[in-house]
Amino acid sequence: MLTGLAPRDHGIVGNGWYHRDTQEVRFWQQAASLIQAPKFYDDFETAKMFWWFNQSSGAKYSATPKPHYGCDGSKVFDIIDQTDCELTQTLGPFPFFSFWGPSAGLPSSRWIADASAIVIREKQPQLSLVYLPHLDYDFQRMSSHDPARVAEVDACAGTVIDAAQAIGAKVIAVSEYGLVPVSKPVHINRKLRRLDLLQVRDGPFGEMLIPGQCKAFAVADHQLAHVYVNDKDLIPEVRRQLESIDGISAVLNPGDVELDHPRSGELIALADADAWFTYYYWLDDNRAPDFARTVDIHRKPGYDPCELFITSKARAMSRLAQKKLGFRYKMDVIPLDAGLVKGSHGVHPANDDDGPLIIGPGDLPDDMRDFAKYARRLIT
Repeated sequence: MLTGLAPRDHGIVGNGWYHRDTQEVRFWQQAASLIQAPKFYDDFETAKMFWWFNQSSGAKYSATPKPHYGCDGSKVFDIIDQTDCELTQTLGPFPFFSFWGPSAGLPSSRWIADASAIVIREKQPQLSLVYLPHLDYDFQRMSSHDPARVAEVDACAGTVIDAAQAIGAKVIAVSEYGLVPVSKPVHINRKLRRLDLLQVRDGPFGEMLIPGQCKAFAVADHQLAHVYVNDKDLIPEVRRQLESIDGISAVLNPGDVELDHPRSGELIALADADAWFTYYYWLDDNRAPDFARTVDIHRKPGYDPCELFITSKARAMSRLAQKKLGFRYKMDVIPLDAGLVKGSHGVHPANDDDGPLIIGPGDLPDDMRDFAKYARRLIT
């Protein structure tokens, strides 16, 4: 939406990917320099509020979540506020625990809406990009998508819209995807492991994936998985094996879906409409890596929507008590039950109403790659 280009051209092939040079899978990085193409907002005085790839984005005003990390492994939640509006002093601390994890919910979207309204009114930028995450949460937790959640985020949007109208700005509501009900987790890496294609290292913190020593492994991202095949001679056999897995609708060459970029896997697996990919690579939950039962979006070699659930509130309270008493602890409260997940996205939905949408003035584009051109036209 920001470049008007396909992933093969801008390089953002997923929410995370395998870095071949360091042999690491890294998810949810924030550096704007990862986008390998100009963004249309570069030409305007822009406020970029919680849109991703926001770090060093070049936007005149920006705010993005960014914890502080201590050398002892401790973490203090915070944001990077480059709006010159002293947002946390005005609104209080950003409610980080409602932005992601078992407590993810409405407070983060409310805070972002209030913060964005302040920036819009005080700075009056030419363009404001505001991300309200609320619908992402319960629509992955529940198969029934309650319109009450839409009403809640609509109220947040109203806060932003009121501010926009106060400065005479036009308003566009846009989503890059729509979540659909799912009921079938696909453990693609476990299949590859049983074929002796995936390598792990066992140790005191569980089994750790060793991507550089795998003949093939998958980076799971909702309903799409990049399959990296280090031994290129095995590509036909890996494709044949993946095509036999229940829940996989297609195994494609990257170019078939405009993902032919060096960051992409050698193969692209797409899930059935009611299925999604887990990153799980262990065969015994007792040997799962220690981070699997925690909210750890950067260490996991794939996306994990089970982070939206909790095994036990009592266990969480016990871990918090350990923290307050100064003991070493780990917040191991995330279940390993992929059957809990009820919503996902990534493949083209059968019904267009379940996909991306744009609500705005004038003639709307039919292709999301034309969003940048459409927004530019409204600004100028």
